[in-house]
Amino acid sequence: LRDYIEKATQTIGGEIQKYQVQIHNLVSDSIRVRCNASYMESILLNFLTNAVKYRHPDRVPEITLNAERQENRLILSIKDNGLGIDMKKYGDKLFGMYKTFHNNKDAKGIGLFITKNQVEAMGGKIEVESRLNNGTTFRIIFL
Repeated sequence: LRDYIEKATQTIGGEIQKYQVQIHNLVSDSIRVRCNASYMESILLNFLTNAVKYRHPDRVPEITLNAERQENRLILSIKDNGLGIDMKKYGDKLFGMYKTFHNNKDAKGIGLFITKNQVEAMGGKIEVESRLNNGTTFRIIFL
């Protein structure tokens, strides 16, 4: 799993440098996940690019990735300190197609829709916690 994360961060290395994003990859080398490699790369890229795209203008952007085993599940968490999402207003629409939640000219509203479908196609699910102006944590639960 750590290798997938490192590959994704290299892919967006230009953006990471440009915005001085601090990435904390706390995933142990020993964590393994059975997955569709293309899907995993796409999922990680989407979460990382979203974290950069929706960074808070008044803070150094930070993204922390961690993974832990709980019973028979692997939980990957991706936490940022960005703009956050108003969950009361948008929570039920978060993974909908063509849904956007910030005024970003590059937003298409398909990234989270595709990501959710890819996670579910691998037998997993996504949970999200977010606070406006505080950041967002996505958890991918691999069953």
